[in-house]
Amino acid sequence: MYYGEKVCLRAYREEDIPIATSFVNDEELKKFLVTNIPFPMTLWEEEEWVRSQKSSQDGSYNFAIEDIETKKYIGGCGIQEVNWLSRVATVGIMIGYKQYWGKGYGTDAMKVLMNFIFNNMNIRKIRLSTFSFNVRAKKCYEKCGFEVEGILKDEIFKDGKYYDEIIMSVFNK
Repeated sequence: MYYGEKVCLRAYREEDIPIATSFVNDEELKKFLVTNIPFPMTLWEEEEWVRSQKSSQDGSYNFAIEDIETKKYIGGCGIQEVNWLSRVATVGIMIGYKQYWGKGYGTDAMKVLMNFIFNNMNIRKIRLSTFSFNVRAKKCYEKCGFEVEGILKDEIFKDGKYYDEIIMSVFNK
């Protein structure tokens, strides 16, 4: 386990699966997570995903985010892709319970994830993307040291409108 001030990053557990499934099927949360058609995920699909996280051969690592104080599973974060030649990792994060939004849990989890990546994987750059309407996420990433590296204009179609996708990155200093 990897600890921050508010959260610890740990392996997924079987009991996280129904909660994770409810997170990824929540209509409000899903608009921040998926770039394609927001089709519901089944419990079976989520179980398969969690089981696939037990070992990583390609550099992808996914962690459950747990509130240190309550020991409650509140979301997930991880490394989605690693380019070992250029030492660049692509990451993502999700806080599922809305009562944890805007209270620093995501920022703390991202800082713990960044520390894991820079200090354990010898990665020099971490990259992520967010959507122009997700102002809260952009502020979180900026607090963690990420800077806008590029903007893909009208890349995302949500709720009948097009939005920009913002590419952000941070370098190991």
